[in-house]
Amino acid sequence: MFSSIKKNLTLSLIATLFFIGIIFITYSIWLDFAGIIFLLLIIYIANVDNRFVTSIFITFLMSFLLYQLANIFIDKFEISRELRVLINRGLLIIIIIGLSTVNLFHKKKISFFNHKVKWSNSISMPFHSIKLSYFMIIGVIISGTVFIPFILEQEFSYIKSILLFGLLFSIINATLEELIWRGIMLTCLKEYISVTNAVIITSIGFGLLHLIVGIPFIISLLFSFGGLFYGFVVIKTNSIYPAIIFHFVVNIGMVLSGIIL
Repeated sequence: MFSSIKKNLTLSLIATLFFIGIIFITYSIWLDFAGIIFLLLIIYIANVDNRFVTSIFITFLMSFLLYQLANIFIDKFEISRELRVLINRGLLIIIIIGLSTVNLFHKKKISFFNHKVKWSNSISMPFHSIKLSYFMIIGVIISGTVFIPFILEQEFSYIKSILLFGLLFSIINATLEELIWRGIMLTCLKEYISVTNAVIITSIGFGLLHLIVGIPFIISLLFSFGGLFYGFVVIKTNSIYPAIIFHFVVNIGMVLSGIIL
């Protein structure tokens, strides 16, 4: 029992340092960020049981640092707001490369939850089960309907001018963010900690990562609930594709409603 408590406390410490690291990088608090990395390195060396998990967090933060520095460099160029946002989202590939590299170093296989969706299967809920195909249809309709009032407030000319950007942004952002959080991070963590803890950690990290695009702290934390939902969908379907679809619908709704740009 004592061993279990110690393990949970260590995991909580590592996860907390990870979250703080994301915040420090976002706001360019470099000296304090260096302190976070130093503490994580100490844990990596001293705690063998959590060594791989710690290495995942360290690699994510260092890759995120490179991502931030790349965006700072891009900001020096005179380019359109739309192109700047698309490049920002596309640079998330840096984090994917970093996480994939550390997995190769540790000789770990990443599944990415890259499994064919079995639409005829059912998703078990606390009080009932529902066919996956029905769940997706209902979920997409609800996700899209939320934005309809805001979209209707926009001028048709705005919708027309932003549509191509919205499609490109939603495809790039939904795919890369899901590959990072549910494809790699959740795949790695669930092998070493409970699925519940893995979903919670990746969901909070997912929410905090939105700070980098200028979303306020409280709203970014609220995005964590979206991460919980995406994590639930991935675990229940054993596939990342339904989560990407949901994520895409939400993103296109945010663009067309004027929340993004």
